[in-house]
Amino acid sequence: MCRYGFHDYKPHYACFECRKTFKRRFLIDINKGSREFESQPYKCPECGGMTANMGLDFESPKKSDLKAWNHVKDLYKTGITFHSCGCSGPGYIPRDTSTLIDFLNEKRETYIEHLRFWMTRIEPQTESEKNRDQKKNSHFLYRLPAEYETGTKKNKKTDLKKAVEYWTEKVNEVEKNIEEITNSNA
Repeated sequence: MCRYGFHDYKPHYACFECRKTFKRRFLIDINKGSREFESQPYKCPECGGMTANMGLDFESPKKSDLKAWNHVKDLYKTGITFHSCGCSGPGYIPRDTSTLIDFLNEKRETYIEHLRFWMTRIEPQTESEKNRDQKKNSHFLYRLPAEYETGTKKNKKTDLKKAVEYWTEKVNEVEKNIEEITNSNA
């Protein structure tokens, strides 16, 4: 829960069908003894459809701006939302469809680079090889979730097959997003 002074910020939920946004109460607002956040899906109070958690920094477009709402929907489908603590902002948000596609293409190229790394990786054996590998390849090594590693900190091993599967899935996911956005805006 983000706090600024005594004010609790509430997440903004968007209904893409109604083109409206709503703020959702936290469970702590209802049950003062609870410290949990509401985790169940939130339905639109107007149409009953599912809403999208767009984050604290989301500012909805005008209801009549169909192009902007379609763009926000495309952003959401690709996993780009407006989540932050309200202080520093949500990071880079592409402003239109062409910049979103460019952003996703750059992301795909990064994922392909990671996939190539893991497909051709040979685990270092000696301490000096491990140190050299750590310095040279840290940008690849730290981007892989820890669940693909086994062993101790000193004798860490990576499941190369699972690493390749992980990055293949990421590439496929972003390619699917690019295709969906391209087709929906054609």
